[in-house]
Amino acid sequence: MADAVSSFDMIEFNDALEHLASLNRRHAQVAELRLLGAMSVDEIADQLGIGEATVKRDWQMAKLWLMRELS
Repeated sequence: MADAVSSFDMIEFNDALEHLASLNRRHAQVAELRLLGAMSVDEIADQLGIGEATVKRDWQMAKLWLMRELS
């Protein structure tokens, strides 16, 4: 996914991330921390105070949503 993001315009990516945040704030936070913060699943779980399984589910949903939005 990180390679896919690099091929997109950052403004377009930022707009997509903001749109995602309007739909699901936590999914957007997970995507931002994963892609821009380069944080691991356990680091994100600690940062957001949620379980690792939740981070994995949120990341999967956010990743799919962003890929669809940016295609």
